[in-house]
Amino acid sequence: MAMPATQIRRGMVLVFEGDPCRVIEFRHHTPGNLRAMVQAKLKNLRSGSSFEHRFRAADSVERASMETQDLEFLYSGGGTYHFMNTDNYDQIEMDDEALGDSAQWMQPGMRIQAEYYNGRPIGIQLPNSLVLEVTDTAPVMRSATKTASTKPAKLENGVSVNVPEFISTGEKVRVNPATGEYVDRAK
Repeated sequence: MAMPATQIRRGMVLVFEGDPCRVIEFRHHTPGNLRAMVQAKLKNLRSGSSFEHRFRAADSVERASMETQDLEFLYSGGGTYHFMNTDNYDQIEMDDEALGDSAQWMQPGMRIQAEYYNGRPIGIQLPNSLVLEVTDTAPVMRSATKTASTKPAKLENGVSVNVPEFISTGEKVRVNPATGEYVDRAK
């Protein structure tokens, strides 16, 4: 469906030069007595590359028709990740390239949302936070407080994050997978 470039908003998925591209940032401006334009930073969802493009206000852009489906992660092997559609129990396979940075956070039984374009999965959305166990970190310091400095910790999935000094090996922590940052200690 075509729409004027002035209606571009952050998070939208557009078809740009035949590929689906997500709008990361946009800015609508009218310089003096010149024509209005929209400066947009786009991310190609197939290749993962980011680029900027300037649309004229009179340009029309096509919004991509994206479908989302709830999937459950089953297992991984040989660089492929296997998911099950929770509605119809179909099994779907995605590779490292389709998952990108999200691959390191996959755990069996995890529920995610997959985005489809033309019937093919092109990306996933992880939950806002994950609870993982700390498998290796430096010992707890006696004088550690909540506002103390941080130390590196290795999680059960192999990812390293910085945690406060009072976190010890074996504790469960909540992590934001989008940023890879420690959120809080899991209860």
